[in-house]
Formats: sequence, structure tokens, C-alpha cells
Amino acid sequence: MAANRRPTLADVAREVGVSAKTVSRVLNEDGPASAQTREQVLAAVARLGFQPNLMARNIRVGGPDTTVGLVIPDLANPFFGAVARGIEDAVGDRGLTLLMGSSADDPGRERALTDKFLARRISVLMVVPSVGATHSHLKSHRDAGLPIVFLDRPGVGLTTDIVVSTNRTGAHDGVAHLIAHGHRRIGFIGDLPTRLYTRRERLAGYRSALQEAGLAHDRSLVTNAHDQHGASAATSQLLALADPPTALFAGNNIVALGIVTELARSHRKDVAVVAFDDVALAEALEPALTVVAQNPEEIGKAAAATALARLDGDRSRTRTVTIPTQLISRGSGEHPPAAPREA
Repeated sequence: MAANRRPTLADVAREVGVSAKTVSRVLNEDGPASAQTREQVLAAVARLGFQPNLMARNIRVGGPDTTVGLVIPDLANPFFGAVARGIEDAVGDRGLTLLMGSSADDPGRERALTDKFLARRISVLMVVPSVGATHSHLKSHRDAGLPIVFLDRPGVGLTTDIVVSTNRTGAHDGVAHLIAHGHRRIGFIGDLPTRLYTRRERLAGYRSALQEAGLAHDRSLVTNAHDQHGASAATSQLLALADPPTALFAGNNIVALGIVTELARSHRKDVAVVAFDDVALAEALEPALTVVAQNPEEIGKAAAATALARLDGDRSRTRTVTIPTQLISRGSGEHPPAAPREA
């Protein structure tokens, strides 16, 4: 056998001196084989380093693969990494393996990934839907018994289980916290695109906190950014207004990093900040970052628990599972507004 080729079932059969069918019966435990033959086959498998093609076997016998397919928007975002960790911990206990791919928030790429996962006859499909994607093509798979769960955002065109955070309530709590510390001019920097479910929900929470406090919604204080550089630029623009905000609410963790970077660059320690999503090393910042923390691992575990229940035969009505957020005060959100300068 060539050194650069993976060993095959035929290689194992040739090594032992039996048919490929006999090797298959031993490995799949689906037919008669003597104890001696079984021992010789397993020894040859170990010696050659043969790995059975589980996907090919499952397609051949018409069964599902032992994998969970997960589509997320961004592999680099630690939030989605933590979601995946929660899923992996839960499904691993059931002998399932997590396969993950990034859609880059592109509907076409998301569709291509889900099609590849479906071709593997996965046991579960989990998707963080892209903006603009539709999911009606998954209906036949759901109706055939495939558990499908949307995470972080609802899908479009398919009624199925969903696991999300309390986005609106969390944003309301974060902005109300700034208002309680005396701020009346509060900027909002949200994610892009503006149609994004989480962005819309968090903006709604921001507006409801202002309304509850009797404060006007000033559109000039609301802007957007999709990356750290854009968030830094948005921060600079807000602070350059004739009547600038004294506090900023960051719509997610990436935006928060852009805000704190710009504030540090411009030596602005007088601007209060609350971020939606926790940030790595948030306590090491000066001041430490106050956040509305999601629980991404719990989102992953809840999604896995829902999917596994479906896999076990739960045919109850689809459900939306909401994971609570938590306001964590660390210092940056507790700054009172600076006294106005005298003319």
C-alpha cells in the first residue's frame, strides 16, 4: 500500500486474507464471524490505522450520521465559539460529534453549508440564520424527523425550535442603568445590517428605557458598525457632535472593543459605557467594563437539549427558549456625567 494513501476496507481484507464483506460484518457487528476472524480483523485495523467511513455506511443502510451540523456567522467571534462549546459538551455525552461551518452572514453560503450537512445525513441541524436567508427548503427535512434548531435569531419561512437571549430586556436594563447614574444623552452603536434581529431587539430595548425615563429618542445618537474599526469611527463621530453623548451603549462585544479603543486613544475617561455581551479581559480594562452579559454556553446547551429531546421522539409544539441576560457592574457604566462647562 502506498504510504500517501489512506488504508481501505480492501486493504484490511487483503491483510487478513478474507473478503471485504467479512471485514464489514466484523466492523459493523451485523453478521456471523468466528472469534479468530474477528480478532484478526481488529488487529489488522489497528495495525493499518484504518478508519471506517461512517458517512458512507450510514447512507448505505439508510440511517443518520452520528453528527450535529452547526452553521454560525463568524468563527472568530468568541460568543459563537462559546455557543459551540455548550453544544459540543451536551451532544458529546450522547456520542454525537459536532461539525461546524461559518456562513459569514451570507445567505448563499449558509444554504450551501446546510446542503452539505444534509448530504451527510446528520442527526441534528442547528443554524444561526443569516440576514436575508429563507429556510422553507428545510421543511421537508423537519417533517421527516430531523431536529432543526435556530440559535440567537429566528429563521424565516420555517416554524421550528428557537433559542435566543433576552435581547430587548437586557438592552433596556443596560440603558436604564446609565440613566440611573444621571445620563440623559446616551449614544447607541448597533451592529449591521440594521435588519439584524439582535440589533433591532436591542435598539427597541434602548428606546423603551429612554421612553420609560421620559427622555426623547434623538436619532443623531444612534449609529451602527460591524467591526471594531467601524465602531471606533462611530464613537469618534458621536463624541464630535455639538451636543455629544455622555454615555454609550454598545450593541455587541465587537462594537464594545471599538468603543473602548477609541476612548483610550482620545484619552476620554469621562464617557460611561455599557456593552451588550461580555468581553474577554473586561475586568482588566481601566475602568473595568460594565456589561449586559449573555450566557452563550447556556444557549448552546439549551439548543442541544431541545434537539436531543426531538431526537428521542418529542413531537410537542415548537418552542422558543429564552436565556436570561445579566447586568454586571464593573465601573465603566457607573460614571456620572461630567458637569457641563460654563460658557
